[in-house]
Amino acid sequence: MSTTLTDVAPAPPFTDAKARLAAAVEASRAEILELSHRIHADPEPAFEEHKAAAWVAEAVARHGYAVEAPAGRLATAVRGRLAGGLGADGPRIAILAEYDALPGLGHGCGHNTMAASGVGAAIALAKLAPELRGEIVFLGTPAEERGSGKQFMLDDRLFEGVDAALLFHPTDVTQAGCALLASVDIEVTFTGLQAHAAADPWMGRNALDALVMLFTSIGLWRQQLRPDARVHGIVLEGGTAANIIPSVARGRFMVRSTDQAEFERMKARFASLVQAAALAADCEGTAEFTGGSSTMKDNAVLRDRFVANMGAYGIVDHPVDTEHLGSSDMGNVSQVLPTIHPSVSICDAGVPGHSTVFRDAAGTPRADEVTLTVAAIVAQTAYELFADPKLVDAAWREFRGD
Repeated sequence: MSTTLTDVAPAPPFTDAKARLAAAVEASRAEILELSHRIHADPEPAFEEHKAAAWVAEAVARHGYAVEAPAGRLATAVRGRLAGGLGADGPRIAILAEYDALPGLGHGCGHNTMAASGVGAAIALAKLAPELRGEIVFLGTPAEERGSGKQFMLDDRLFEGVDAALLFHPTDVTQAGCALLASVDIEVTFTGLQAHAAADPWMGRNALDALVMLFTSIGLWRQQLRPDARVHGIVLEGGTAANIIPSVARGRFMVRSTDQAEFERMKARFASLVQAAALAADCEGTAEFTGGSSTMKDNAVLRDRFVANMGAYGIVDHPVDTEHLGSSDMGNVSQVLPTIHPSVSICDAGVPGHSTVFRDAAGTPRADEVTLTVAAIVAQTAYELFADPKLVDAAWREFRGD
């Protein structure tokens, strides 16, 4: 990548406007990177991103956006809106930002870069808003790692009228295309009866036994699962003392699949495994399914423009790696409107996400440059949609399968 964004000739069309967008990002370099570093240094988990939400809201408000914070029912959701100077009768293009962290790990998924790049793109577009027709919509979206905050925002109609949603993700290998596993969070609770583990064990009903049997059942189930399916979990509570039969045991699990129909069957099977484990341990068992994320309906019209704009900066696209897939509530958005969720590398290939190594990479100068560059690329892609409504129409035709 170049030392500065202004050293690069943007991809056609609209090269003059795209150059000004890049210059606007460059002019706000210090503000954008300070935001990324501040969020990185003060990680907040899903639904608790109060500082990060306030910081991104303040940032876009400084650049002319009318901000709702909170937006909808989630205390940490943000919406900023800025009408184009040529009138509101044009496309509504959404620039998204994520900012939740992983519990106990911090920004091991690099959401600080996603927040800052989204803000950066919004800042750049604000500079050119007087010559746009339509509306720029900035959406600060909480709880991607757990809880599917974007689904709440969809239900709260915060995406209403939006014609395209754009959000980048940091990774170790650049892939403009996106494939996602459908996923759901599951809170499992087994309830038994306490007793003295030595004197009267026969009087107890061991809830931890049920949880152990559930893990065992999952392990055996994996032998018959499709290669793209995933089931994994952790123990949240397993008792209070070794000499007390645990009356309560709790775990948190996730079920995932690339196939939506298979995903629904897996959820039903998981619920049956919970009840089987409870029956075997003479306990009661409950499984609460929350925060569902959908598979990705990637939009090739939007993706192709992102790839073209990315190529001008010397960033090479790679095919989607279907053997290493995760989940995101961007899949939920993609089921409702044209959406892209490209990944751009901030580190060397082979660095695993959701790790301390990736967390540290998200705070490096390399990640900073990607944050700025992608801010310009997202803004340039959005500008094309404002300047050429036929692109928006084509994206919707693809979405609808016309």
